[in-house]
Amino acid sequence: MSSRTQVISDVQAKTEDLKSSNNAKDVVDLDDLRKAIPAHCWKPSYLISFSYLFRDLALAGSAMALAYTYIPQVENQWVRYALWALYGYVQGLFMTGIWVLGHECGHMAFSPSTLLNNTLGFILHSLLLTPYFSWQSSHRRHHIYANNLSKDHNYVPPQRSEYLASLIVEIKKVEELTEDSPIVIIIRILIQQIFGFPWYLATNITASEGSLHGPQSKAVLGNSHFLPTSTLFRPEEAHLILLSDLGLAATAFCLWYTGTLIGFSTMALLYIQPYMWVNHWIVAITYLHHTHPSLPKYEAEAWTFLRGATATIDRDFGWIGRHLMHNIIEYHVIHHLFSKIPFYYGEEATNAVIPLLGDDYHVDRTNPFLPGIWESFTKCQWVEPDDASKEAKDRIMWYKAGPVPPPETSMGIKKWL
Repeated sequence: MSSRTQVISDVQAKTEDLKSSNNAKDVVDLDDLRKAIPAHCWKPSYLISFSYLFRDLALAGSAMALAYTYIPQVENQWVRYALWALYGYVQGLFMTGIWVLGHECGHMAFSPSTLLNNTLGFILHSLLLTPYFSWQSSHRRHHIYANNLSKDHNYVPPQRSEYLASLIVEIKKVEELTEDSPIVIIIRILIQQIFGFPWYLATNITASEGSLHGPQSKAVLGNSHFLPTSTLFRPEEAHLILLSDLGLAATAFCLWYTGTLIGFSTMALLYIQPYMWVNHWIVAITYLHHTHPSLPKYEAEAWTFLRGATATIDRDFGWIGRHLMHNIIEYHVIHHLFSKIPFYYGEEATNAVIPLLGDDYHVDRTNPFLPGIWESFTKCQWVEPDDASKEAKDRIMWYKAGPVPPPETSMGIKKWL
């Protein structure tokens, strides 16, 4: 039995003991969970955090230097193509790890210093063409309103009527639906994985209209992460949005200038290729955390912070997830409960709260990346309440299967290709 399996087994045993205890609370609140977590888990360590950052930068820098120096010298073009493709994949993993560290900065989990966190996060995310302060703002609200169908920012599913209206063929009843062919599902997955993150940044796609601070805009980039006057942000955030844009512009200039020195094709192979992998992993990680047949969603009347935070799922990406992506996949539930806990304490904090959460803790260690994507795409297209006769405050929404709708072009279920 592996150490991880043993930990899960021990935690399950503790959970059963807790449930049978006469002293156990019927309802666990956020304060109970907070008290169960060891005190040191709340304290970011400069030494540990910077050791991970320097390691990731060294890996990415070494990979880029080796690829630039040696791959062009390979005479066989097919071997050279294969090596460039391998480099792109591996470097994409290293760069995703760096992106995750920038994400830690955005949650103030990298260090005890707010100034250092924001400075470092701004640099790291700008280098990876992510608008740091803009994304930090919308991502913070995703955490506040996670799985709230009226206000969440990420992968808000449609309900029955919206879902039926989104399909190309006019269908009035879900009973009339037929399954998609595998090739349709594969194409739709590829569209999401390739274009999902930049399209979300540009249009706030997959978010609810309640995620905006004002009426939905019809202007170009009016609901985006790039416009200082975007409906996504409060007026007092405009200078931070502009600063984020300047960070992107500086990176774009550096890429252009590098292209003039080493050639734009070489620059694309060294940077753009792994950057596309980073986009893919950001979308895959976020989608798989919040889309699973066992996860509930909530209407505004039934939603609470604790309900929303626990309606996410821990998955297992093996060695890559643990060592290159900093446990963002393996311990995401605790991240939604307490986002300021550094990732290197995620496992310990998770094991501390599982006995209290009991059945409200969701985990899937059986479906890694590809099976998980396929399951979510085929079984999680829309939601409906467990009992429509209940009052809204008592309803829980559950995923239902159905054909994959055509790709959205902007925020809002009715704006489809």
